[in-house]
Amino acid sequence: MTVVPSPTGRAVALLALAGISALWLPALVAGGLVVVVAAVAVGEAWTLRRPPAVTREVAAEVVRGVPVPLRVTVVASPLRRVEVRQPQTADLRVEPAQAAGGLHATLTASRRGRHQLAPVFTRTRGPLGLARVVHRHGEPVPVVAHADLPGARRLAAAVRQGTFRDPGQRRGPLGLGTDFESVRDYTPDDDIRRMNWLATERAGRPMVNQYREDTERDLWCLVDAGRLLSAPVGDRTRLDTALDALAAVAAVADAVGDRVGAVVFDDEVRRVVRPRRASASGLVRLLDDLEPRVVDSDYDAAFTQVAAAKRSLVVVFTDLLDGAASAPLLDAVPVLARRHAVLVAGVVDPDLVALAAAHPGAAPVSRRDALAASVAVDLLAERDRARSQLVAVGAVVVDAPVDRFPSACVAAYLRLKSTARL
Repeated sequence: MTVVPSPTGRAVALLALAGISALWLPALVAGGLVVVVAAVAVGEAWTLRRPPAVTREVAAEVVRGVPVPLRVTVVASPLRRVEVRQPQTADLRVEPAQAAGGLHATLTASRRGRHQLAPVFTRTRGPLGLARVVHRHGEPVPVVAHADLPGARRLAAAVRQGTFRDPGQRRGPLGLGTDFESVRDYTPDDDIRRMNWLATERAGRPMVNQYREDTERDLWCLVDAGRLLSAPVGDRTRLDTALDALAAVAAVADAVGDRVGAVVFDDEVRRVVRPRRASASGLVRLLDDLEPRVVDSDYDAAFTQVAAAKRSLVVVFTDLLDGAASAPLLDAVPVLARRHAVLVAGVVDPDLVALAAAHPGAAPVSRRDALAASVAVDLLAERDRARSQLVAVGAVVVDAPVDRFPSACVAAYLRLKSTARL
């Protein structure tokens, strides 16, 4: 435990006043006043050497970007005035970071992975206010920040209960993929869309098709951890957004009985997790420590990992920045699409959209603003061309804003499953 005593501003002022008093008091008296003030300050600091009792309560696991409560309770003598401070870093933000008597704050992790929350510091002043002592309490505690698994589970619950709707669509998919099993008599709870009209006419009574849920499919999530996903979007990187969407897709796959695996790559394959069932939570935790690298990604190396696997849905989390950046992806996808259902998912850049949407006649604009808007329009046009080329070779493309990206990926996955593309 660290103990750092120091005089307060009041003590310094009194010492200065005692020293100045030598101008009108005898030097011996003034010196005595200085000694008395110093002695009282030292004595007060000595009485404060014993630290107050401090208890800190904080979650050991948090979700990136989601505030959680942080509480510091202090038990000290009523004659002491105690201020509490919780140091913060760029990755762990505390609001407020300092308070008197105790601390009720929120902790927000701005980056995934393992972090260390620094010890709590208290600054105690005595009743005379001449000395203060800073105490360091405890040791750093580990805090692990995950991708948005709670949000993923909410989407999975909505799918399981049949209430899921993609906010960007007029309605969600009709249902999960099914295989025909038999024909049976109609009951009031049956969906009218399952009516078998030919069998109804033949039997003379309402008949419906019986289906079994189409499960046991493999789902590969290919995560581009190269330079394209190192760019920020809002308060996170594109890789953070991709991993939130991956968590949502994996949680829904658990709900509908599919197996999920992952390949992480940049200029090389960094990690391979083979598909397995009920693996969303474990998969998210395995990928929590991923950080993007500023290198060009090798799509061929990543696609080779899944090219020979049985027919699966391959979700490629990347970014369609421009024609030059998307060229390697456009070259690699057609080979993969011959065997697998391919879904390419990227986040719409809100800054580009805002620049391109600015009306040039609304207000006078500088040459710089006009050029920026022109570049934004060109980049969005190149993104549209890349999307059209991917669709032309058989891929499905999800291009959605950050807040809708996980649900848009889930909707595309369920749509592919319902149309027997997997």
